[in-house]
Amino acid sequence: MQLDTDKSPLRTLEAWMADARALGVKDPDAMALATATSAGLPSARIVLCRAIDDDGIRFFTNYESRKGRELEANARVAAVFHWRELERQVRVEGEVSRSSSAVSDAYFAQRARGSQLAARVSPQSQPIDSLEDLLARQAALDTELRGRIIERPVHWGGFDIRATAVELWRSGVSRLHDCVRYERRGAGWVATRRGP
Repeated sequence: MQLDTDKSPLRTLEAWMADARALGVKDPDAMALATATSAGLPSARIVLCRAIDDDGIRFFTNYESRKGRELEANARVAAVFHWRELERQVRVEGEVSRSSSAVSDAYFAQRARGSQLAARVSPQSQPIDSLEDLLARQAALDTELRGRIIERPVHWGGFDIRATAVELWRSGVSRLHDCVRYERRGAGWVATRRGP
């Protein structure tokens, strides 16, 4: 069955992620995120997609991390989702902006306490003396804040990727895969089927 080019590619991404979750795929929301410095030096890492809407996708990070600094210097990004078990892949290209404080606060409030503490103490991407020192700092902060709500640090929050292009790929027979690239045109999308 061929991909439905009339559907929003972001809604298809959402449906495929749900399929992966239903199949029991570990971390079905994991995506490779590629950023670049203002000079164009690229880097990539795995992050978790935490929301999908009609504009694009959202993830959260330390704004002072390498990716955070690169995103502030160069808003152009690419992301890739791959579910081997489903033989599907989605590529997203676009530009990022910071999520609102309200969105970041709401997401931070529902994170596990250990993750909240880690966001407060970890100088992500920066040199540290040792992992033991970092764990000790986390334990000390946990003791200090016992019984209290942990506030979101100002250096941590969301980024929204406004998708300008989305490519859906599904495995085919004899490597003749089904691949459709969608490019944003105004409020809609223009789809073209591509050779695999």
